[in-house]
Amino acid sequence: MPVKFSNHYLNKLEDLFSETEYILRYEKGNFKSGYCLLKDDKVALINKFHPLERKISNLIDIIRQIEVDPEIFSDKNKVLYRQLMQAEIKL
Repeated sequence: MPVKFSNHYLNKLEDLFSETEYILRYEKGNFKSGYCLLKDDKVALINKFHPLERKISNLIDIIRQIEVDPEIFSDKNKVLYRQLMQAEIKL
């Protein structure tokens, strides 16, 4: 599945993420991977100064790492979640 590096695609990923128990925050930081995932607190931090492409790839990495029940998602987000989890992502 090719990833579209656009603000629209970032918004779709953020919408998907909003249906999880996690809180997504964009903050400044020098995280080595570009993001920080606090699983116990259910918070994901992404470096707000990174370019759009990096934010999208970081968000995809986070979504693939956290454990969620796919049934919690709306129908449109279930499709996106399945694509992210099953497909070989080409960034």
